[in-house]
Amino acid sequence: MISVEERGAVSVVRFENGPVNVLDLDTLRELTSTLAGLIDAPAVVLTGAGRAFSAGVDLKRLYEGGEAYTRDFLLALGVAFRAVFDHPRPVVAAVNGHAIAGGCVIAAGCDYRFMSGGTIGVTELLVGVPFPATALEAIRYVVGPRTAALVNTGRTLRPDEALAVGLVDEVVPPEGLLDAALARAEAFAAIPAVSFAMTKAALRADASRLMAGGSTDEVIEVWNSPAVRAAISSYLERLAHRG
Repeated sequence: MISVEERGAVSVVRFENGPVNVLDLDTLRELTSTLAGLIDAPAVVLTGAGRAFSAGVDLKRLYEGGEAYTRDFLLALGVAFRAVFDHPRPVVAAVNGHAIAGGCVIAAGCDYRFMSGGTIGVTELLVGVPFPATALEAIRYVVGPRTAALVNTGRTLRPDEALAVGLVDEVVPPEGLLDAALARAEAFAAIPAVSFAMTKAALRADASRLMAGGSTDEVIEVWNSPAVRAAISSYLERLAHRG
C-alpha cells in the first residue's frame, strides 16, 4: 500500500492502493509508520502510483466496517495527517492526479506542492461528513481565507485553479513532475536540518495548536450517527449508479 524508493538524498514515498489510492485503515497506519521511519531522512517526496495521488477515504469499506471501524479509521486518519504535517524534515508533494478529500489534506500538509493533472479539493460536505480539526486546519494553513469557500462548496480544482488559490505551489507537465519534486526536495535538504525544522515548527505553530484543540470523540460520534451514515450510504449509491 505504501512503497519507498531512495532517490539520492530523497525518499520517495508512494501510495499504491488500487487504481486511485484510496485511504483505508491499513494504508493510514502504514503511512504513519513509514514517515516515522524517515524522521531523519534528508527529505521526502510524497506521490501516488498510477493515475491518482489519492482519491480520499475508502467510504465503502468504512460504511461496511460499522462503528468500530469508523472510530479506528478516524483516529488513524488524524494521526496520519499529523505525521505529514508535523514531520520535521522537508516533505514535498508530487500530485500526479486526483487528490480528493483526505488526499487533498495530505498534500496540504506537505511543505511544497507540485501538481501535473487531475483535480484537487475537499469534498467532505458533499458526502455529508464533518471535518476533523486536523484536516480543516491543514487546508486553512495553505489557502487561508479561501478555506470556507472550498470547504462549503466541495469544489474540486484543476491544477491552474489550485495554483491560483495557493492549494498548490507549481504546475508542471506530467513527465517533469517527479524530477521537479526531487529538485525542490534536494534544495530543502541542503538547508541545515535544525534550521529547517525550527522554521517549519514556527510557521505551523498556530495551525498545530488549533488541530490539538479539536474534539476527535465528537467527530467520531457524528460520523457514526444515523444521519451521517445514511448520507454516506446515499453518496455510495449515487456513485454506483454513476459508474
